[in-house]
Amino acid sequence: MELDYLQVEEAAKTLYIRALKLLPPDIKEGFKRLNALESHPTGKTILGTMIRNIQVAEDNTNLLCQDTGIPIYNVVVGQGIQWDGFALKAAIVKGCERATREHPLRSSVVHPITRKNEHTSCGPGIPVIHVDFSDAVHHFSIEMIPKGSGSESNSWLKMALPAEGVDVIKTFVIDCVLEAGGKTCPPTIVGVGVGGTADLCMHLSKVAATRALGTKCRDSEGARLEQELSAVVNQLGVGPQGLGGDSTAFAVHVELAATHITLNPVAVNMQCHSARRARATLSPDGFVYGY
Repeated sequence: MELDYLQVEEAAKTLYIRALKLLPPDIKEGFKRLNALESHPTGKTILGTMIRNIQVAEDNTNLLCQDTGIPIYNVVVGQGIQWDGFALKAAIVKGCERATREHPLRSSVVHPITRKNEHTSCGPGIPVIHVDFSDAVHHFSIEMIPKGSGSESNSWLKMALPAEGVDVIKTFVIDCVLEAGGKTCPPTIVGVGVGGTADLCMHLSKVAATRALGTKCRDSEGARLEQELSAVVNQLGVGPQGLGGDSTAFAVHVELAATHITLNPVAVNMQCHSARRARATLSPDGFVYGY
């Protein structure tokens, strides 16, 4: 199967707009679950306001949040797909630009030194494009994640020592959640990366933060750590918007990689309560959209 890059361009455009306007079903269910368990009056009120905001935004086809974020596209290519990497990148960039100009969307992307905004949501190295591979025959999918400033600002990396063991991971995650407070617009998804190199560890934390609720780390030790930390984080009392309550996080997610014998890297990246993402999967009739 050969890729149609005009279809890819259109998908990249559509995904950006969908991600900004339609909250994934698992996040909506996460809100219902937290709301049912919330015992703090203020926390209960804020959760109710958030749930209402989501409904109003979708009923009126408005953005869930004014922050259109840094655009991230995660591409998965299966076996039997004929594709050109440069053409794929160009199509995604053009689709991202078109979404910003044609919708139109507020561009949140600027040059890091001059702060000039080209009003395309694009720039050097942006959109971020990750490509991974699958053994599924004729599979091709694109996931779009707009990563807002509130969530992206709350990112941490610690090059811990192996002798410190798993306890240093737990302590670091808890300290990061407390330091973030209400700045990430909780309830959050707390993404934790463990292992790898410094840059890989940070990337893993973001993969974890943007994973669907209800999924588990494929590594049994990572899954155990997720379960332990998810329970502890919601006992910290940070609560919705940092104003107190039981609902500090939807979950803590962990992703890990093998690392060097002298290293024990741990990273944290958070996703805000508007945990936006959209996905398109190629079919014989074109792209099918979902989450």
